[in-house]
Amino acid sequence: MKNKLFMLMLVLVIAVLAACGTKSQNDKSSGSEGTTEGKEVLVMGTSADYPPFEFVDTAKGEEIIGFDIDLANLIGEKLGFEVKIENIDFNGLIPAIQAGKVDFVLAGMSPNPERDKVVDFSEPYNETQQMVVTKKDSGIKTVEDLAGKTVGAQVSSIQEDLAKEVAKTVDLKVESRNLIPEVVQELMTKRFDAAIIEDIVAENYVKRNPDLTYFPVAVDDIDYKAAVFPEGSELKAQFDQAIKELIDSGKIEELRQKWFVVEAE
Repeated sequence: MKNKLFMLMLVLVIAVLAACGTKSQNDKSSGSEGTTEGKEVLVMGTSADYPPFEFVDTAKGEEIIGFDIDLANLIGEKLGFEVKIENIDFNGLIPAIQAGKVDFVLAGMSPNPERDKVVDFSEPYNETQQMVVTKKDSGIKTVEDLAGKTVGAQVSSIQEDLAKEVAKTVDLKVESRNLIPEVVQELMTKRFDAAIIEDIVAENYVKRNPDLTYFPVAVDDIDYKAAVFPEGSELKAQFDQAIKELIDSGKIEELRQKWFVVEAE
């Protein structure tokens, strides 16, 4: 009888422990990932196809690296949290924020009126300019030369919006791809006559591909990069202060020198 009672109690203890373990796992299933060594772990969404902001250097490994990754880690050090990175297609980043799958986004993303309606942006950490990238033998030297041409851009990007805006005054066709490498590949194989890509990213591709060249697109508004949060997130004010301090201390300029100064191969 005692043996039966002992076995029954043992089964109950195991069941309770299993339930606690399941609850612990469920508590970490969305958004913030709990704590690691006393630090809160926040989930950062990014799209790792955008060198030098975020990308994978397959010659060196599978780790996501880049300007935004280093910036996120610097902010994390200041604010006392650790960063877990989720790689998501660019056009899925804002839906991931809205669904609570990530706590914030750093992905070379710029504010625009449509995005401003559904998410909050931090203070800017980098200004940028838009470029038309072409093959050197394309004969395209101005925006007007894009008439009758096919222009590529990344899906759901500022560059896609700009290409569509240009198409209102220049008779061109706009086609989009999910990833920047896909856009560049279409350009290299001449399925696209040109592509609109931001300056730092364009410079990286041009320096590594001597057949490419670029020129700027004049726009009225200054384009800048910022971190992205769910509407009303308390993280925004914390990031704003951290970004200001990193700019004032010269740390962000150090990151620019590390990631944006590219030597031709």
